[in-house]
Amino acid sequence: MSIADLQRLLPPLRRFCFSLTGNRADADDLLQSTVEKLLKHPTPDAVAMDSWAFRICRNLWIDEYRSRKVRLAYAAAQPEVHDSADSEQQEQQMSIYLVEEAIAKLSNEHQEVLALIAIEGMSYKKAAETLDLPLGTIMSRLARARAQLNEALQARYNGETA
Repeated sequence: MSIADLQRLLPPLRRFCFSLTGNRADADDLLQSTVEKLLKHPTPDAVAMDSWAFRICRNLWIDEYRSRKVRLAYAAAQPEVHDSADSEQQEQQMSIYLVEEAIAKLSNEHQEVLALIAIEGMSYKKAAETLDLPLGTIMSRLARARAQLNEALQARYNGETA
């Protein structure tokens, strides 16, 4: 893997790490472990480099972080809203916080698929290859993740206005 390839992969890998861990410190640790492993183990010939990098990242998350049950600590915290922010900015920050909170409540399998397809813009086929899952499973998990997000956000909205 060349330095240019690695530099191109860092931003999407960082976003994926953050989507899995939920906070910057854990995401940076996961990214560092992923990069170390990428540098130590060359990409197999039959595998796309992007898929290989995301697969390593996902496997490290499963092996190291999930086993320790590191969860999203920021989800319990109130969102930071600056006093000088106008009401539109506060509303946007609250909306982002509510979406992050709803995503944090999804299962890891749903978070992975949602992150790769909705955030990283991967095709269903590429996500299936990356996660080594059937295409139908990817489509099903994404549909369930979206439905659960919609349900959680609707419930939160309805609860706040009632």
